[in-house]
Amino acid sequence: MEEAMVRVALDAMGGDNAPGEIIKGAVEAIGLHPELHVTLVGKEEVVREHLSAYAYDASRIEIVNATEEISCDEPPVEAVRKKRDSSLTVALNLVRHKTCDAFVSAGSTGAILAGGQILVGRIRGIERTPLAPLIPTATGAALLIDCGANVDARPSQLVQYAMMGSIYMEHVVGVKNPRVGIVNIGTEEEKGNALVKETYPLLKALPGINFIGSVEAREIPRGVADVIVTEAFVGNVILKLYEGLAGTLLDKIKEGMLSTVRSKVGAALVKPALKKTLKSFNTSEYGGAPMLGLNGLVVKIHGNSTAMETKNALAQCIAFLKEDIGGKIREHLSTEKKEEQ
Repeated sequence: MEEAMVRVALDAMGGDNAPGEIIKGAVEAIGLHPELHVTLVGKEEVVREHLSAYAYDASRIEIVNATEEISCDEPPVEAVRKKRDSSLTVALNLVRHKTCDAFVSAGSTGAILAGGQILVGRIRGIERTPLAPLIPTATGAALLIDCGANVDARPSQLVQYAMMGSIYMEHVVGVKNPRVGIVNIGTEEEKGNALVKETYPLLKALPGINFIGSVEAREIPRGVADVIVTEAFVGNVILKLYEGLAGTLLDKIKEGMLSTVRSKVGAALVKPALKKTLKSFNTSEYGGAPMLGLNGLVVKIHGNSTAMETKNALAQCIAFLKEDIGGKIREHLSTEKKEEQ
């Protein structure tokens, strides 16, 4: 039986390195995944020019023309509604109308969040749709949910984040009975701000998740939990600090290794092992941040994404869709309603 194709709409014009790195990532991805079909959305003549540099299966990459672009400094909701022929809007509409199964973009985060809500829409019963990137830890990876979508969340929304995050980690990442923790300033149950104090007992009583309690930020890189629940303000600070610190440490390690002749000799000896270790802490290795709880899959990748992150995000879409994460979230919500009745 022939495997069903996974069709992804890729915003070819979004991001600092578009369209070159985005298109390169698409070509590399279809070479690795025979079940993948990519629709590149953007200025057709520009996209064709970049594609001409590669040999690829033309039946698995198509181009949909879009004449406009949305910049990061435009008001997101207004831009999505007014620029109907932007690469971002056209691509999201492909998901809305079921022409494509998923959407990936390195473009404006605000426009992606707004477009996901307005055009693709939330699953019935989901209050807010969080951004949920995988972040590297000493034991593998953890899902940080939310990292930038909803800065003023309510306890009931954090409970849904925990539920959706657990489903994602178990079925996409393969972590059985994932440990769920809520970000706090201490591990004691009575600590925290009003949001954490209200949410804690709700998570503790929530059936179907492995809630381990409060998690301090310093424990996150050590792999203390598999799902890190927080509202978007704190989540975004954690993510940005993570990325900034990783980059700074890498620069300092390189600087130290090249400072003397002796250190250069040592660097040559440890380079293979060090390269493997540092690669595991590169957030680009994990793809993008899906917006969980939508009627279709929307994935945001970094604004400075290269071909590698684009390629990994496309692979991420395949895993998400094969495991029917949206369907599992709907099923969990319907089960909850039955239990309440």
